[in-house]
Amino acid sequence: MAISFLLMVNKQGQTRLSSYYEWISLIERNALESEIIRKCLSRSEFQCSFVEYRGYKVVYRRYASLFFIVGTKLSKDGNDNPENELGLLEFIHNLVETMDKWAGSICELDIMYSLELIHFLLDEMVQNGHIVESNKMNVLRPLDLMERESQKAESIYR
Repeated sequence: MAISFLLMVNKQGQTRLSSYYEWISLIERNALESEIIRKCLSRSEFQCSFVEYRGYKVVYRRYASLFFIVGTKLSKDGNDNPENELGLLEFIHNLVETMDKWAGSICELDIMYSLELIHFLLDEMVQNGHIVESNKMNVLRPLDLMERESQKAESIYR
């Protein structure tokens, strides 16, 4: 499996969005999230954006006040990770660009107030832990169609 989890976290360490692609118990999720978030937030901007922690390869990137964190499982022997860290970093960048195209300049409030649309956007890009779509227009087309239909429905009832 490629991606195990994706987190969007603010600078205070509050999780704004989490998406898991493998089953982890809720207690373990909370512990893992808080430890990984603490580890990523404590690193300086001059340090590498790749961290190995508790059997995961964690790739993160900061955009404005948000940290985007992607975790992948290490291989069974722990020596090699089949995932390309730079590819995951590029995926994070593509995700942010797609959200920027959708919402203008994406910020923490956009994520908080449009959480289900952000999950929908993320589900268009990642399914079952694998990146299935990276074309921004293909990802945003269903969101645009949903928005148009909701505007039609609102105009009918006015």
